[in-house]
Amino acid sequence: MTLDKLRKKYIDFFKSKKHVEIMGKSLVPENDPTVLFNTAGMQPLTSYLLGEVHPSGDMLVNVQKCLRTGDIDEVGDLSHLTFFEMLGNWSLGAYFKEYSIKFSFEFLTSSDYLNIPKDSLYVSVFEGDQEIPRDTETAKVWESLGIPKDRIYYLSKKHNFWGPVGSKGPCGPDTEIYVDTGKIKCSLDCDITCSCGKYFEIWNNVFMQYNKDENGNYIELDRKCVDTGMGLERTIAFLQGKSSVYDTDAFLPIIKRIESISGKIYGQKEDDDRYIRIITDHVKAACFILADSSVIFPSNLGQGYVLRRLIRRSIRYAKKLGIKSHFLADLVDSVETIYRSFYNELTEKKDFIKKELSTEEKKFFKTLIQGEQEFIKITRNLSSKTIPGDIAFKLYDTYGFPYEVTEELAFEYGFNIDKLGFNEYFKKHQKTSKKGSEKVFKGGLADYTYETTKLHTATHLLHKALQLVLGDHVRQKGSNITAERLRFDFIHSEKMTDDEIKKVEEIVNLQIKNSLAVKKSIMELSEAQEKGAIALFGEKYDNLVSVYEIDGFSLEVCGGPHVENTNELGTFKIQKEQSSSSGIRRIKAILIDN
Repeated sequence: MTLDKLRKKYIDFFKSKKHVEIMGKSLVPENDPTVLFNTAGMQPLTSYLLGEVHPSGDMLVNVQKCLRTGDIDEVGDLSHLTFFEMLGNWSLGAYFKEYSIKFSFEFLTSSDYLNIPKDSLYVSVFEGDQEIPRDTETAKVWESLGIPKDRIYYLSKKHNFWGPVGSKGPCGPDTEIYVDTGKIKCSLDCDITCSCGKYFEIWNNVFMQYNKDENGNYIELDRKCVDTGMGLERTIAFLQGKSSVYDTDAFLPIIKRIESISGKIYGQKEDDDRYIRIITDHVKAACFILADSSVIFPSNLGQGYVLRRLIRRSIRYAKKLGIKSHFLADLVDSVETIYRSFYNELTEKKDFIKKELSTEEKKFFKTLIQGEQEFIKITRNLSSKTIPGDIAFKLYDTYGFPYEVTEELAFEYGFNIDKLGFNEYFKKHQKTSKKGSEKVFKGGLADYTYETTKLHTATHLLHKALQLVLGDHVRQKGSNITAERLRFDFIHSEKMTDDEIKKVEEIVNLQIKNSLAVKKSIMELSEAQEKGAIALFGEKYDNLVSVYEIDGFSLEVCGGPHVENTNELGTFKIQKEQSSSSGIRRIKAILIDN
């Protein structure tokens, strides 16, 4: 089964079960500053899982682009990925455990769909603890479908419980579905928790049954939801009988092109294979980031830093394969070939993607030349043949010079490196970066506090006020909201004057003073556009959308949440206006309680 066929089968199956197909969202979360990218299929639907009414109904199915950055350094083995797709189906109070499990079972075992033998299925359920009872309800549903008790494992919260996102909120037990691959057990103790590869986890169904309150109590929810996820690439690898996702049609066209450029053959030498996998993964991820509607460029901050890191790691490992010329743009056609039938943004932005990859590639080669000059200057003054760890780290941190390149130069010029010393400085750097990241992304709309809800509503007022003061060309390009402040990026080429900033503040505060009602309507996208509603990020929207009107002032397509009246907001104050990137300005603002 191919990538395209599995996507279609999954969507068609759930549509046959009365689910509505919804569009996957941008890689960048619209209203969640806790993470740089959407890391799971449920993230764009968080507000609906927490109670918002979805315009397309309460039974949904989609494919969501995801990107995880936490283990970039692990990419290169047979399984880790930066970019991946997640298949998901959702119940927003429409059905719960029994129907969810039966849908999964039918899709997996039916001859019309995946046709996996029932006898090869194993499942895990929540074993219960002092706070939440054992999930015997789920186990009984599996037994009714013919899964014997000895293939139903009761596991702890670590394995079979999801959430909450923060310290409080919706959460619940889950059931994970495994397939016996037929491999020999690695030991007598080998079971579904073993990582040897005998048991393959194919699906996870999360049952949002409880709300954890601020005191740590778990309270049964009146409106129970289901959130499921199936990794597309991993499932394809299993269905095609491959030991690695990289041996599937999701990656092979890129690998073939790298073989052609490098002269190396995938599958002949483990080190080369690892380098090829890293380049394949990173270039694919970079293409999707550049194609994204959120408009991200390589930089030293946030999503742009991740993009730059992916590109530069690709170049580093290309050097190890012996690729000396610029090559990144040559791989874009292969990525587009894999995905053109489903993600037309890769085709539409192909020239842009090639240009940005080439530009960053040239910048990095310049960095390498400058770094080598700095290396020669530094080592000329050393009294020994060992480069201290702090100097190796300075080359990395100040000049963007990868450790591996420093190591190669050291060997070439007859030096050693104090690698332990470098590692100590690098660990301190990681710790500081992590603390900084936690500070930057603390709180946010993932928690849906009243403070973040007020600030989110204020962005609507700000957006319209900017258009009134600066012109209709102003469009939101991103936002980041914590409980303390909002950050709003928008299209505008010039620095705002003090007078313009003052006028924007006055317009926003006038709407707050006027006590305008905030009203939600669900309508067709075409109707919303006819009414003049602003649609953000150049997103692909579903046919039915939620439109929020701030009475007579602004009209936007948005998922929420919002306050009911502008008089709840307090006083709006812009703290800073600055450049975000070329043609994009950034405002940071707060609300002050009156």
